[in-house]
Amino acid sequence: MTTAAENKMGTQPILKLIVTMSLPAIFSMLVQALYNVVDSYFVAKVSQDALTAVSLAFPVQTLMIAFGAGTGIGLNSLVSRRLGEGRQKDADTAAAHGVVLAVLTALCFALLGALCSGAFFHAFTDDAAVFAMGRTYTTIVTVFSFGFFVEIVLEKTLQATGNMIYPMLFQLSGAVINIILDPILIFGAFGLPAMGVAGAAAATVTGQILSMLFALYISFFRSHRVHITLRGFRFCGRTVRDIYAVGIPSIIMQSIMSVLTVGLNKILIDFGKAAVNVLGIYYKLQSFVFMPVFGLTHGVLPIMGYNYGAQKRSRLMQALFYGSAIAFVIMAAGTALFWAVPEWLLGLFEADAAILEIGVPALRIISLSFPAAALGILFSTLFQACGMGQRSLFVSVLRQLVVILPAAYLLAKIGVVYVWYAFPIAECVSFIASILLFLGLYRKHIRTLGACAAPQGETE
Repeated sequence: MTTAAENKMGTQPILKLIVTMSLPAIFSMLVQALYNVVDSYFVAKVSQDALTAVSLAFPVQTLMIAFGAGTGIGLNSLVSRRLGEGRQKDADTAAAHGVVLAVLTALCFALLGALCSGAFFHAFTDDAAVFAMGRTYTTIVTVFSFGFFVEIVLEKTLQATGNMIYPMLFQLSGAVINIILDPILIFGAFGLPAMGVAGAAAATVTGQILSMLFALYISFFRSHRVHITLRGFRFCGRTVRDIYAVGIPSIIMQSIMSVLTVGLNKILIDFGKAAVNVLGIYYKLQSFVFMPVFGLTHGVLPIMGYNYGAQKRSRLMQALFYGSAIAFVIMAAGTALFWAVPEWLLGLFEADAAILEIGVPALRIISLSFPAAALGILFSTLFQACGMGQRSLFVSVLRQLVVILPAAYLLAKIGVVYVWYAFPIAECVSFIASILLFLGLYRKHIRTLGACAAPQGETE
């Protein structure tokens, strides 16, 4: 790298770099969080059954996000490391593979959605109205998911080069279009019929497809540090392996979130629809807290990956320190908000007395886990940036399967209010595990950075 534009991730002051690279992503993620809330806000106005249907569909959307974002994170880590190592051709090849993998993933989800949506909802409800709305919503968002998958790999590719503005614009365009279309398609306007829950799904996929078209234009017809072309494309097994060395652990990590939600819905449904709706509302609300932290990691990940590849230990550790401090402040503010105005937050979703009774203590108890979660997320980002996603996977499995589901199941024997304590219990256990894994990583790999020609790989 020879120019300031090319090597800013290796030369600019770390705090300034994190702020400039993360702010666009944080802003776009906040808009995404707003879209999540607005979507459910309008759906709740249709009926509580409609909100239940969308809440039960949430694990399917989480699974889609897991595969899309997981592939994108693997791609981001690989591209940023290859740029740090000065391997331009390999970075270009990885970017092309990302687009092809996104299309293949979308085809798989379209097939699964068309064939399996009914069976999925039969497992949760016998309510005919909830079943019909949930099946329709899920079929639409899966069959037309290609916009989401292609856009996210293009977004992650540009973020890996240090370009955070275009990815922000990609996300903003899709989210704003979705927010505008939601009331039009759900309730009917401008000569269009009221589509209800199907309208919410149609608004979602329309925003994703238009965002994808914007991303394709920018990625293929504008100049960037990575050149994406499919001309003469050939699958390279090693490139796919390198993407999914980080990507698969990330996919599994986020897929576990889908398994967790399914499991919690199964536990909570015994307490009635109100308990399921509280969980669905919580996941919408917590996105306002977690999305800025995820936006922060979008800026921090390529900085960490670049400096790990470039053998710059001090800059790598500074990125971890500043990123952790910022994330902790964001999450602490989220905890304060959930404690201060839980009734108002629940009221955004037409909460009735049953939802308020369950939801107020739920928001306060779950939010106790936020500060520890902030630090855990940054450690996972470090593991991914160093190409060691297995460590992140281990922590995620520990948090969301080994601890939280069994804890929730046992605490449900006492009462629904105790189920929510499973969240802070799981977060504390996983945070301790993250610290121990980080110490091992530091001693074995990070401490010696710069002492040899290239960082050694890890056998796990």
